[in-house]
Amino acid sequence: MHPLLEATKGTATAVAAVRGDERVVLCRGPVEPSTRFETGSLTKTFTALLLAELAARGEVRYDDPLARYLPHGVPGPITLLHLATHTSGLPRLPPGMLSRAARSGWFSNPYADYSPDDALAALSRTRLHHRPGTHVHYSNFGAGLLGHALSHAIGTDYPILLTNRVLAPLGLADTDCDPNRPQATGHWRGRARPPWRIPGLPAAGALRSSARDLLNTLTALLAPETAGPPSLRTALTEVQRPRLALPRTGNRLCLIWNLRPRQGRPLLHHSGATCGFTAFAGFLPHSGTALAALTNTAPTPLAPFVQASYETLCLLDEHC
Repeated sequence: MHPLLEATKGTATAVAAVRGDERVVLCRGPVEPSTRFETGSLTKTFTALLLAELAARGEVRYDDPLARYLPHGVPGPITLLHLATHTSGLPRLPPGMLSRAARSGWFSNPYADYSPDDALAALSRTRLHHRPGTHVHYSNFGAGLLGHALSHAIGTDYPILLTNRVLAPLGLADTDCDPNRPQATGHWRGRARPPWRIPGLPAAGALRSSARDLLNTLTALLAPETAGPPSLRTALTEVQRPRLALPRTGNRLCLIWNLRPRQGRPLLHHSGATCGFTAFAGFLPHSGTALAALTNTAPTPLAPFVQASYETLCLLDEHC
């Protein structure tokens, strides 16, 4: 794991791993195991866990139409499961957001001025890339709308609902969507970046977390029967269940999590990034091995930190 700490130009890096009964957190720079990092799209794995928790309680169903919760001109028969498997047909970003962000600060806070009302209003102007359920097309817009749908179903906002149903039951004291709590300073091309703000689509990328909390989350995913109330235990299992196969690869999609076969066993992983941070999490249920890695610099095009994290996880599995 020590080489992974050097696999980034970030000034602060934290890596946490579990292998059987062994647990370790390593840090480089001015950080501790409890230091908060922006996790970007790793947020989506927590949104998937929230969906599965509400479904376990019977408060929503995976095949519920999005229009049941967001009656804002949904442009097709999109279900909650479509949103959680990137098969909704929605574009990666809401229409018009890219040009708007380019004017307001693409390299610092591209989502900062985009409100929940903006996101919901964009639905009626959206054209689907394909019929829902027929193709995989990664969508930040879709994941953000999933968070809005779940919060509308319960009658509260996404950060509160996520805290009450997932974060607090798992004991994740360092993890939430609050950009005002202390956190590491992110960097892009060596320059410090302001805290990431994504008020319109928080379920797609607003979460902050620590190496300590991500390790606890991965440990819960490895042993769902030991974690939280029954609905959360069910959810921890459900997010790992393959939902569709990707053509010609042997890979599968679970609820948000990517699944790659490794020596005949599943390896689940996801990564995330903001304008100042990169994050990775992955685990192998059958060997009880998992790794989370966080660094305070935005990824370069080839994402060497993410790739090094994935390779380190595989090495840990080989030594089980």
